[in-house]
Amino acid sequence: MSAAGPTGGEAAGRARLRLYVAGTSLRSTRTIESVRRLCERRLGGLCDLEVVDIYQQSGLAGTDGVVAAPTLVRLSPLPARRLAGDLSDEQRILEGLGLQSLVRGSADGGDDER
Repeated sequence: MSAAGPTGGEAAGRARLRLYVAGTSLRSTRTIESVRRLCERRLGGLCDLEVVDIYQQSGLAGTDGVVAAPTLVRLSPLPARRLAGDLSDEQRILEGLGLQSLVRGSADGGDDER
């Protein structure tokens, strides 16, 4: 098995994201739905999203340097980037994680319909 990275079998033009949440609270559920919607609608499915409950996999959170939830980590393309706190603002996520180049229709700035 190879480590994730430029030669780790990742398709070009895709992002690997890991979302850390704390349990199954309403806030966690809303955050998961919001980030999934972003991946499907704005990124056109060009991202692979893994959801991690820090209560069940605290070691993984430590490995990624996550100390609070919710936190969204862009694992690839490198360098890794992290965004913590309120993840309901799609534009904040795109800018904070440097994902603007993957946005469908990015030539016109995407759409802000909700």
